[in-house]
Amino acid sequence: MSSSLEALAMSIRKDVVRMVGNARSGYVASALSVLDILVYLYEKELDVDPKNPKALDRDRLIMGKGHGCPGLYAVLAHRGFFEREALWNFRRLGALLQGRPDGARTPGVDVSSGAPGLALGIANGVALSMRMDGLKGRVFCVVGDGELQEGSLWESAMTSSHMALDSVTLVVDKNGDQMGGAVDSIKRLDPLEDKFRSFGWNVTLANGHDFSSLDVAFSSIRGESGRPSVIIAKTMRGKGVSFFEEGRKKDSGLSRMETERALEELGNGDRDDR
Repeated sequence: MSSSLEALAMSIRKDVVRMVGNARSGYVASALSVLDILVYLYEKELDVDPKNPKALDRDRLIMGKGHGCPGLYAVLAHRGFFEREALWNFRRLGALLQGRPDGARTPGVDVSSGAPGLALGIANGVALSMRMDGLKGRVFCVVGDGELQEGSLWESAMTSSHMALDSVTLVVDKNGDQMGGAVDSIKRLDPLEDKFRSFGWNVTLANGHDFSSLDVAFSSIRGESGRPSVIIAKTMRGKGVSFFEEGRKKDSGLSRMETERALEELGNGDRDDR
């Protein structure tokens, strides 16, 4: 399983670089950080159907770190929610794929998102509504670690536990970086596991770039009853591209030269039909 997912993730990673490079705009390092998590979710975990994207009993994904949407879009295109060619119009006026997820515009996007700290509250509301309607779908919420500095997220974490929303799974993309610098230099989060446990959550750790580790983590929470779960996934900003990994470039659009270099590092050997 791991080798096939790794090959798929590498191919999709190149599409993320291409689409941001083509737009000259977008948060590519954040997208590359969370990409392996999204690949695992859409390939192995989420019960969704591109042919029926609004099925009432489907699983939902709330993309809290909306600025990482290039990764989400590239994965959705691979799954067949829309044509891959839509990636090359990313961020253009009126295009299908905008700079933040738009639930009213983009097939496969469940909720418009991107405002820090609000996604878990939305996930709670969706999960509670589904419970009241007798629907069995699960709700996954993906956030960055910088977002955990928002007080509203912890209010929502209390609610998840208080309401025993065991259909809610929070996935933290813990890359240690946020817009203003290193997360720990701005507001230290650790001991993060202890914080969530004290709020009544089931806590699991994972390597967010290792599919075997992700499989163990997600397998361990299936069937969890009576409380929400959080997977804290250790990741690296700009995974696969040296000038992001080493912190030599801020998370922003790519120039043509940077795009070519990133694709070279990733191994630019598969199709590019822009």
